[in-house]
Amino acid sequence: MVDTTDIEKKSLEAHVELCAERYRYLEEKLESLEARSIENNKMISDIRGMIQTVIANRNDQIIKWGLGIIVTLGGIVGWLVTHYVLK
Repeated sequence: MVDTTDIEKKSLEAHVELCAERYRYLEEKLESLEARSIENNKMISDIRGMIQTVIANRNDQIIKWGLGIIVTLGGIVGWLVTHYVLK
């Protein structure tokens, strides 16, 4: 196997060509990383939206249960007042 640095030391054209190839490879890698980063950011944004929806739904559920319990207790107190206090 021939060491590319030896060839580059002897030929400026070979050095320029190898550097261009290296930069092209690095550019492809950077573009790939950028695409994955954008995809990950979108996925994180989607997950954040789902979590916020779940939290909102859970809060609504807790409020409904709380109101149901309060109404039930109010009904029980009303029934007790009408049957034991007002008689």
